Amino acid sequence: MTVLPALQAELASATNQLLATAATLSDADVAAPSLLPGWTRGHVLAHLARNADSYINLLTWAKTGVRTPQYTSHEARSAGIEATAARPAARLLADVEDGAARFAAAVRDVPAHAWSAPVEGMRPPPHPAWYVLVRRLREVGIHHVDLAAGYGPPDWPEPFVRRELHDIRRTWSREHSTVSEIVLTERAPDGGEAAVIWPGLGQGPAVTGTPRDMLAWLTGRSGGQGVSLLPAGQSHLPGPGGADLPEPPPWLSMPAPADLPATPPKDYP
Repeated sequence: MTVLPALQAELASATNQLLATAATLSDADVAAPSLLPGWTRGHVLAHLARNADSYINLLTWAKTGVRTPQYTSHEARSAGIEATAARPAARLLADVEDGAARFAAAVRDVPAHAWSAPVEGMRPPPHPAWYVLVRRLREVGIHHVDLAAGYGPPDWPEPFVRRELHDIRRTWSREHSTVSEIVLTERAPDGGEAAVIWPGLGQGPAVTGTPRDMLAWLTGRSGGQGVSLLPAGQSHLPGPGGADLPEPPPWLSMPAPADLPATPPKDYP
């Protein structure tokens, strides 16, 4: 048994939630701004539809061994989004539904050996094909929030939060970091507070928050609600909070960790 069935089940659930939200949007709603500067909700939905197509390309590459780029170019990616972003809500919903269904079918058609095949997105590093499922989950989970239509970081499933924080740390850029340390705090089974510390991240203050609040801030999907500075010399204790957070460090410096196992692991992370 590998992690693939769990990722597929998680993706099916996340996609169904996304489609349920999209189905509530009117023509006026999809023409309204999303949380992404310069993009309407229609742009977000168009991107999610075209993103499914792009990942089908990578799965085709894995199955055939023939290099099939995720997108032919950055310009083509942008043009594909712009070409469909202004469609009526019903057509956008159908486009996202169709893309999701075709992606799910492509996943089912991948032979077992092909999940280990190396593929590559618009940026390095290459990664094994099984990680395409993680990348698609990331797109669906993050951009669902960007619709600003009732789904937010509190709705992210715990496995999604844990996995995304894991990959953020593994792709961290110390050169561009704005914080030196992150302390993730959670309630322990005994009712106390447990902390996970990420030291040595670069220059800047130390910050603390729950995993969910930290992920929302690190991905730019919150203004830092629930995240606070730590007093100097007290990196193991929560600070009093405050509004002096730095800008979050650049997110997704790489689309995948550089040292993923080629064979789908039992669990991830």
